[in-house]
Amino acid sequence: MTVFLVIIVLALLAVTGWQISKIFQLSKRPDADTSQIANDKDNNLQGILMLAFVIFLYVITVYCFWEYGRFYLPESASEHGSEYDTLMFISIGLIMFVQIITQGLLHYFAFKYKGKKTQKALFYADNDKLEFIWTIIPVITLAGLIIYGLFTWSDIMNINEEEDPMVIELYAYQFDWRARYSGEDNTLGKANVRFIEGVNQLGVDESDSYGKDDKIVTELHLPVGKPVLFKFRSQDVLHSAYFPFFRAQMNVVPGMITQFGFTPTITTEEMRESEYMVDKVKSVNEERRERNEALIAEGEPTLDSYEFDYFLLCNKICGQAHYNMQMKIIVESEEDFNTWLEEQPTFGSTMEDSNAPAESEEAAEEQPASEDEEQETENTPQEDDAVAVVDNE
Repeated sequence: MTVFLVIIVLALLAVTGWQISKIFQLSKRPDADTSQIANDKDNNLQGILMLAFVIFLYVITVYCFWEYGRFYLPESASEHGSEYDTLMFISIGLIMFVQIITQGLLHYFAFKYKGKKTQKALFYADNDKLEFIWTIIPVITLAGLIIYGLFTWSDIMNINEEEDPMVIELYAYQFDWRARYSGEDNTLGKANVRFIEGVNQLGVDESDSYGKDDKIVTELHLPVGKPVLFKFRSQDVLHSAYFPFFRAQMNVVPGMITQFGFTPTITTEEMRESEYMVDKVKSVNEERRERNEALIAEGEPTLDSYEFDYFLLCNKICGQAHYNMQMKIIVESEEDFNTWLEEQPTFGSTMEDSNAPAESEEAAEEQPASEDEEQETENTPQEDDAVAVVDNE
């Protein structure tokens, strides 16, 4: 019913606007120009508006760069991130340079060559030189960008196996992440969703010896300066592993394994102490304090103080709780990382602990009677078949 009423109101507003426009037409002076053909006054107005629009465009562009430049990510926390940022800023610089020139010329010519009754347009069929210039320049520019981008992409994606990168599997499912470290052998055990049962949430193959020392955790720890090779696997739908501060992203596709690698260069503590992050944390906490005052007045729970942490996010809309699909990342020294990793249980020990209760129950059922029970059984009078037959008779 509400939708029907809204439609009626919108229809009435449209009819009202149409009637008002008719009133304006009827109220014009008899000598007013009602022709549909543009005159010099119309052309002059449109030319001025074109100039005004391009000036507004330049002003709003400068304002956006000045005001919202603070939302740029800080220095990359990965080794390849500087190459990524360089490629991005070169692309932005070229786009802005071309945009400023082309938009300026477009709107200026619209003003300069606006229509006049005393002016006749020049018929200009073609110009081979001009066409060559505005064809070959974009071709050279785009070819250079593409070739540079391909070399950058190749450097980022080709993992140097000689560096012996640490292998970690990132397992995605609605709506969370799990990380599986490859253990001392630096080789992940085989896994398949068909093996998912009980505590084996990632479907690791128990019969594969390489999987015994794997370690499954809910928080991702990385040693600074150590190359890491991530193997991505999805349980259900298409996800996307997104590391914004490390300038890395890779789709996580059901039924296949994708990979991406990088070397962390800035620890969590170092990023927290950077000038960019100190200002950001201060700004966020000031906004939260203002928000908390309103929440306290309304009797609602207040917001906690903000502290920076790296996070692994999902960058694909994978369902209702997609916005909250994240995993905390801690980049620390190699010594602290090794200490933390040693404290984590292996997959083999976890499976042994989970199977222990079932085995103990089976053993209890099969355990032979104790000596006391046997003695008690011997002392208990037994009826033989003959006695039983006599009694029945």
